[in-house]
Amino acid sequence: MEFMGDRATLLETGRFVHGHTEGAVTAMSGVTMDATAMDATAMDAATMDGVDGGDTVETEARHRSAAESGDTASMSVLGATLLRRGDLDGAEPYLRAATAEGDRAAANNLGVLLHQRGYADEAAGWWRIAAVAGSAAAAHALGRHHRERGDEPAAEYWLRQSAEQGHALGAYALADLLEHRSDVGAERWLRAAAEQGHREAAYRLARALERQAPEAGPDAVAGTDTTGGTDLADTAEQWYRQAAARGHRRAALHLGAILEKRGELKEAGRWYLTSAKDGEARAACALGFLLRDAGDEESAAVWWLRAAQDGDGNAANALGALHAARGEHQTAERWYRAAMDAGDVNGAYNLGLLYAAQDRTAQADQWYRRAAYAGHREAANALAVLLLQNGDPNGAEPWFSKAAEAGSVDAAFNLGILYAGRDDDRAALVWYERAAAAGHTEAALQVGIALLRDGDEQAAERHLRCAAGGGSAEAAYRLATVLDARQPPPGPPPLGEPQAPKTECEEWYERAAEQGHRRAQVRVGMLAAARGDIADAGRWYREAAEAGSRNGAFNLGLLLAREGNEREASLWWTRAARAGHGRAALRLALLAARRGELTEGRRWCARAVELGPAEVAERAARLSEALHQELTA
Repeated sequence: MEFMGDRATLLETGRFVHGHTEGAVTAMSGVTMDATAMDATAMDAATMDGVDGGDTVETEARHRSAAESGDTASMSVLGATLLRRGDLDGAEPYLRAATAEGDRAAANNLGVLLHQRGYADEAAGWWRIAAVAGSAAAAHALGRHHRERGDEPAAEYWLRQSAEQGHALGAYALADLLEHRSDVGAERWLRAAAEQGHREAAYRLARALERQAPEAGPDAVAGTDTTGGTDLADTAEQWYRQAAARGHRRAALHLGAILEKRGELKEAGRWYLTSAKDGEARAACALGFLLRDAGDEESAAVWWLRAAQDGDGNAANALGALHAARGEHQTAERWYRAAMDAGDVNGAYNLGLLYAAQDRTAQADQWYRRAAYAGHREAANALAVLLLQNGDPNGAEPWFSKAAEAGSVDAAFNLGILYAGRDDDRAALVWYERAAAAGHTEAALQVGIALLRDGDEQAAERHLRCAAGGGSAEAAYRLATVLDARQPPPGPPPLGEPQAPKTECEEWYERAAEQGHRRAQVRVGMLAAARGDIADAGRWYREAAEAGSRNGAFNLGLLLAREGNEREASLWWTRAARAGHGRAALRLALLAARRGELTEGRRWCARAVELGPAEVAERAARLSEALHQELTA
């Protein structure tokens, strides 16, 4: 068993927590200042960051001079500049003066200043004045103020006013409110905000579109659904890409997952790296897996360590498995415990695996139980296996059942084995069928065998094909026997005609033979011999014989004897006879009789009579009597 930490679930750890809101300049997330008397919707960050240098200093000096002369627009701009710089005392008189002259941008920014000072109600009063005058930024701030106080109707009214004027933050805040209430229209406003470059809106829009696609999640993004799911997935990817390009680390994480699923590993790695460098632990973990798969285990460990130290349980499990594979059990245990501390129940399961590998069954039992009680289905299955191995089938059964009902395919198969051991074939078949339906190869084989036993050859063939396609040599052999029984015995090809191509039956025999199935090897050898390919027949007979097949040893002996190599033939017949092959014993008896070794011949005759079958026993008895008469003559 391998450590638990499946990459497929790497990203689906519940709904992602939304990040910070862009454009915030106050403690109330998303409150924006108006930059000029023209009521811009947000301060230009690049301009405001440079107010102390170059032309900006000169511009500020001009505004200050004009403001001192009573110019309303200059008072508003200067007040906004000082506010952005954090000079609240310097900004306030200019903003109040401009507000008194009816400047709505100044009224909004005065509200921002008062909010920063902690006078929320007074700030809301000025925002209301600015919003009524048409300030989208003030309407947004007022809507956020009402929402923080639990007045959602008022919040929706003002946020809608802001959003309908094209204010990105207003649109985003309105979408957030509507989504919180499960109201319609959230997607529309997320899209409006995203189209204006709001990265969190772009990310949340992508998530919403992804959930609408069939089988929502990273797997769905790579789907090829014909009902519109592909279009939704493609659109979601575009929004993830836009948000990621603007520095949204979770969008970069999701974009990396989409690209990895699609096989575009190089670009996926770039986005994982971008996200990981921005502090996203899950991206660091995913990057570690990419590097591990590329053969760079040391670099993978570096990123897993970074992610694990940031609290990523999956990365801690990966580190634990890495150290366990190196035999560093104490270090592995430390990381598995770290995974548990991070809330990842896989850590307890992996601890159980670690202790079980060291034959410390009491500790393994303890950790399996801890994980199983937490709902870990594979831990429940592993606990049941442990109990079964310790001779407690009654204790194992409920854990197998719990794991199987939770979706563990292995547990369903194991229940089938448990019931089959009790001769309850009906119950066994139910669980085998359940596991087979989920793609369990050995379960499909068992269902096929049961259906063959019941005479339902058509249904049996379907299950045997599934199992054989899944790599089961026994299923391939049994499928070949089913097909073999349907075809007429092959005759020799007409003179001058090429050898007929191999049948599907022979191809399945060969597949099983190549996997080491001894009976299949013997059968392939027989088919080769029937085609006249003695070399190929000898190769397959020898492989089967060396693996312990008595039929293979007997047939190899026949082949060698026909080629005149009786000495080696007798060696293989001896091996076959000692393994219980009656015809091989009879061949040895005949060979001994021809050499005049009458006592040896009678000994092999007795063995042939004992082994049978009836025809061989009868011939061996007659030969033994003849040898006896010759010995006593």
